[in-house]
Amino acid sequence: MSLGVSKLRATAHPIRLRMLSLLTGAAMSAAELARELGISHANASYHLRALAAAGVVEEAGEETIRGGVAKRYRYRRTVEKKTAQEVQEDLEGKYLVWLTVAHELIRRAEKEVWGNSMLCDAELWVEPEVWDRALQLAREASTVLHEHAKPPRTAGTIHVNATMGLFRMASDEAKR
Repeated sequence: MSLGVSKLRATAHPIRLRMLSLLTGAAMSAAELARELGISHANASYHLRALAAAGVVEEAGEETIRGGVAKRYRYRRTVEKKTAQEVQEDLEGKYLVWLTVAHELIRRAEKEVWGNSMLCDAELWVEPEVWDRALQLAREASTVLHEHAKPPRTAGTIHVNATMGLFRMASDEAKR
């Protein structure tokens, strides 16, 4: 199993996916994550250790709380280049992540405030230049949101969701 598969499998769990979303905005401890997610501290610690072991989150310092030391973690946003073989090996893990994202999106949609939102679902044929531009804009939107994310419930913020999945599809002829 490649390292990519272990990272994908580590994130293919609803609680861990939610943790990653929270850790995008701020470094948090297991206790803070437990409170925000409504789970036990032990459960949060377990899932946080799994994410850390897979290299998906990293330590972001420590703080003293009531005589003890709490580690804070943050989401590691890195882009890895993969060989064709590594991409193929990662397909199983990627499928698990897509399933988890689909279930998480349904959970989030239940909290949607209608009005200022956008949904796009399309299977299209476009010129390569158009595709490259769309990817560029999606990456830019993702970067803006991640760079400006705040800790949960920060005064003056709104709770939002951003789920994007842009990928090139194999043509039917290529599958034959």
